[in-house]
Amino acid sequence: MVTQSVNPLEITLQGSKNAFLAMATLSTAQKNEALSQFAVIIERNTALLLAENQKDIAQAEKDGLTTSLYQRLKLDEGKIRQLAQGIRDLIKLPDPAGQVLSRTQLDERLILEKQTVPLGVIGIIFESRPDVIPQILSLILKSGNAVVLKGGREAVYSNQAFMGLVAELNRACPFLPAGWATLLDSREAVQEMLNYPQYVDLIIPRGSNQLVQSIMAATKIPVLGHADGVCHFYIHPSADLAQAISLAIDAKIQYPAACNALETLLVDQAVALQYLPRFAEAAHQAGIALKGCEQTRAILPQIEPASDADWRAEYGDLTLAIKVVADLESAIGHINQYGSHHTDAIAAKDPEALERFMNAVDSACVFANASTRFADGFRFGLGAEIGISTAKTHARGPVGLEGLVIYKYKLRGEGQIVADYVGVNAKPFLHQPLP
Repeated sequence: MVTQSVNPLEITLQGSKNAFLAMATLSTAQKNEALSQFAVIIERNTALLLAENQKDIAQAEKDGLTTSLYQRLKLDEGKIRQLAQGIRDLIKLPDPAGQVLSRTQLDERLILEKQTVPLGVIGIIFESRPDVIPQILSLILKSGNAVVLKGGREAVYSNQAFMGLVAELNRACPFLPAGWATLLDSREAVQEMLNYPQYVDLIIPRGSNQLVQSIMAATKIPVLGHADGVCHFYIHPSADLAQAISLAIDAKIQYPAACNALETLLVDQAVALQYLPRFAEAAHQAGIALKGCEQTRAILPQIEPASDADWRAEYGDLTLAIKVVADLESAIGHINQYGSHHTDAIAAKDPEALERFMNAVDSACVFANASTRFADGFRFGLGAEIGISTAKTHARGPVGLEGLVIYKYKLRGEGQIVADYVGVNAKPFLHQPLP
């Protein structure tokens, strides 16, 4: 007799699916109770979290710790307090599940409802930021989903410490099903997870272009995310030039590695001679290395030339490409051709130019006279974010609670059959919208 070997990951994912079915039935009061307990548990375990985080820092220092990696990895008491407060703020937000989007009377005593419901089991692969785990877990709790996580190896001790708190939370809230949150321990497990669309409903990769593209190519599971963050700022002739300098500098240097950081600056030829020298001086003081097109270098001969590849580049550092464009329409055309449909902005006072840009640029986030760095779930008031999407599916832009639900139709009748609504003597439908 031949016995089939049991796949441990498949058993884990089956458990995640079963946990989701239980999570989807939790009441709003139960979800909020779990969030409240989670905030308390995090604060109570501050010393443990900091000690485990220090292990990650020490290992990273041995491997060669960069400033940007240190900023992502480092936890302190202030960050932990912010995490706990963010969870408490989430309690105040409406439950995204169970919301009635519409009600329609199809016929007498035949009522159709469209209602929001949790998505299911969500697989999330994220970068080396340990504070991401409690943010994700709180969003998953509030929305009534289940999650399978894989964090970066640089934060392995911190990630395990946060996940250890889940067991304590489950004891404090026995209504939470076992397996609602799982942490994978290897890249191989992630690749294997991609083979189970029957258990995992959505994958959210948060990492490099290479990571996102490889996951999209390797699975039949829907993938929500963005492969690139090539963000633009266009300086219109009507712009307040001093303000436009401040905006572009902030969009570039506030956090250069972020996906919503500025990568290409587009300057209208009508103001290029006025704007570029002033901007170049500010960029130099901020430590930004500039590359430019021929027209830009005619004004700023000291900067490096830009190639066609630079218009598609996501530098992730203090490098910025500059292109002089003929007019508003040329700027829009450039963004729609070379951009990643993430976040793009315009500096202008002309209301017609603002509206044209905002309507014609095909991106998830389009801003007027504001830094691209505002493209963030927390700053949008979404209760943090699970990721940022450039997809055109159920969620786009910063994905908060509303992006973690889908909808179902519920039809309530009293014995009606379709046969009564077809044929020569068919009953008519009312299709009457209801409050």
